[in-house]
Amino acid sequence: MLVAHEWGWRHAGREEWAVRGADFTIQQGERVLLLGPSGAGKSTLLHALAGVLGGAEEGTEAGQLLVDGRHPTRCRGQVGLVLQDPESQVVLARVGDDVAFGAENLGVPRDEIWRRVREALDAVGLDVSLDRPTTALSGGQKQRLAIAGALAMQAKVLLMDEPTANLDPEGAREVRDVVARLVREHGTTLVVVEHRVELWASVVDRVLVLSPGGGLLADGPPDEVFRDHREALLSAGVWVPGTGLPEAIATVPQTADAASAEPVLHTEELVIGHSPDHPVQHGLELSIPAARSTMVTGANGAGKSTFALTLAGLLPALDGRVVARRDLWPAATITRGRWRRRALDPANPVNWPSRRLLTRIGTVFQEPEHQFVTNSVRAELALGLQTLAAHDDHWTGARIDERVEELLHLLHLQRVREANPFTLSGGEKRRLSVGTVLATGPRVIFLDEPTFGQDRNTWLDMVQLVRSMVGEGRSVVSITHDADLVRTLGQHRIELQALPTPGAAA
Repeated sequence: MLVAHEWGWRHAGREEWAVRGADFTIQQGERVLLLGPSGAGKSTLLHALAGVLGGAEEGTEAGQLLVDGRHPTRCRGQVGLVLQDPESQVVLARVGDDVAFGAENLGVPRDEIWRRVREALDAVGLDVSLDRPTTALSGGQKQRLAIAGALAMQAKVLLMDEPTANLDPEGAREVRDVVARLVREHGTTLVVVEHRVELWASVVDRVLVLSPGGGLLADGPPDEVFRDHREALLSAGVWVPGTGLPEAIATVPQTADAASAEPVLHTEELVIGHSPDHPVQHGLELSIPAARSTMVTGANGAGKSTFALTLAGLLPALDGRVVARRDLWPAATITRGRWRRRALDPANPVNWPSRRLLTRIGTVFQEPEHQFVTNSVRAELALGLQTLAAHDDHWTGARIDERVEELLHLLHLQRVREANPFTLSGGEKRRLSVGTVLATGPRVIFLDEPTFGQDRNTWLDMVQLVRSMVGEGRSVVSITHDADLVRTLGQHRIELQALPTPGAAA
């Protein structure tokens, strides 16, 4: 049984409480969907229930939070947690070892561990060998890996933070069904945070909605909560099942036909991957149209993120070529000097110096934490501009401050301006990562899962933001599994088909 009595948590160095006044009791075996707007503290509450928030040096705790009558830090092995960022949950180098890690720490007998590992991998549909390097998995596959590790522990409580956010629609339904079956068979208590409300509403008994101001906005059976609190939930940014998008957002805006215009990027017999031994796509002959919104879709493991990193100049191609339109190339003085002496191709973004890439092609990574390097939101937004200021007198200190203020307002990050980026919610981290790229105004922008962790309000803002960027003449490429995003922004679409996985299980 999980009990919260006026419970709250404030991260160290923050003035505002991440969660405050949480008061509820969850009975053993209940299946609960935990909702709330971005930044309401859903992930913080799950981390607290799992006993991984840390001690007094990490923050301040108020009230009482109990798991089976004890503080969560004293409930080793009883609670399994699937984190919002699966990358941060990968511990070991091989798939089998990583899934076994939790069960090994609980002292489960060896033969039983490996039986559980195989069952868990089968259950989540991760069809790779036990020796497969975890570094070779896609983001969606790592999410399945994290879920498999939690299932192998067979904990009494299963906490899941956006477990299907990086999965393709079919994979999301498969994982949902597997989790629902297993918690029902084992009597496991389930608490799941998920913005895909419709996906989970039919398999939970109860909905808890955190209010950003503290306490609960709603608590009860799903049908009652969504019926009786509909307007309050929509106002707070909760995705309410059966509620469509605003008419102005619901359809892709019409733009002039750009088919005859020269694409900003195109590929020639491109082969991509992180290792020559395991290419994820080959023979790609694709184009990114100018001043349009392009959607890159496909099943997990198809190489969508690898494709984006390669086109954006951050990952060398295994073979073939990426070609940028001539007006994107860095200044001729550079191409005539050091580059020619080194026989570099000036058309390929992977050869551009980082400062030149900064204003031409920007990338928002699938894991936002991978691009944070400062200790405050404000400093993170200013960093790229400060780099430009060293070579461009336009970017004075006052102009940088003005641009940072614009971005803080645009991305709804004013209240966390001095916060450490790593203490933000998943949705806030995503918006900050977008802001760091927008700051320098690149002409081509790659967004990897841009709507991950967003509530309804910030999702709508993100769509409007991308439309405004395209309206300014920028080319925006979004890697996504979000069907609504494809419907509202898909002016051009590229679908990648997954190649057979080397070492797949028989």
